[in-house]
Amino acid sequence: MPKIISRFQEHDASASPIHLHNVTLRYNGVSVLEEINVEIPAGERIAIVGPNGAGKTTLIKLIAGLIEPTKGEISIFGHGPGGHICIAYVPQRSQVDWDFPANVAEVVMMGRIHQIGFFHWPTRADWAIVRKALESVDMQSFSDHRIGELSGGQQQRVFLAQALSQRAEVVLLDEPLTGLDIPSQEAILRILDDLHQAGVTVLTATHDLTLAAKHFDRVMLLNRRLISYGPATNALSHEALVQAYGNQVHMLPGADGALILSDTCCEGEDEVLRS
Repeated sequence: MPKIISRFQEHDASASPIHLHNVTLRYNGVSVLEEINVEIPAGERIAIVGPNGAGKTTLIKLIAGLIEPTKGEISIFGHGPGGHICIAYVPQRSQVDWDFPANVAEVVMMGRIHQIGFFHWPTRADWAIVRKALESVDMQSFSDHRIGELSGGQQQRVFLAQALSQRAEVVLLDEPLTGLDIPSQEAILRILDDLHQAGVTVLTATHDLTLAAKHFDRVMLLNRRLISYGPATNALSHEALVQAYGNQVHMLPGADGALILSDTCCEGEDEVLRS
């Protein structure tokens, strides 16, 4: 019987927040993820990369507790009685109902539901936490705006504010930079840096190898199984990339010593990974 250790547990602050042991997921007999074994250190920024269909979104959802593995164990800060471990999950923008009739402040307040309780009203202290979270992502002036009226980058900042209001110890983001312009990407990355400085563990699924190499402490390279895991210089080696992408990745020396990685399964975009 597959087992997911409860996220609502006391934990040792020195323990690794996330530990996956032999995690496998199959749909109708088809393997989606196979025998994933990995330990995530506390407070690090982890990029999850791989071709389309590699299992990046599935892995994020497994850790978030939204789906259960076919076999294996996912441990969040170990296990023990009582307590509450906060994990914030930010889905892909395409999975969100932007017609939902809520303003920005109300969306951020949703991050405090577990602290407040489903049948209680927010207090002044709760609203103060929401205001502070919005200030942290420079969205305080949009608090009365409908969430669906915002740009993609602004919407992502609001969901990160929700994670801040939740006082999350682990933040899971599924393709948060996709479709954003460069200034919006940089704004999101600065917020992730702030979370890192605060000791929050951040896992981000992305197809952008350049951003993964430049802005994250470790890279997890998937293609239905774990190909490599570690600092980008090791995890994104030539051998590992060929295993993950096969003929879909082409590597050529750039003018400044860069490697040009053309991932034809990810919208045909060229990625630049500096060696």
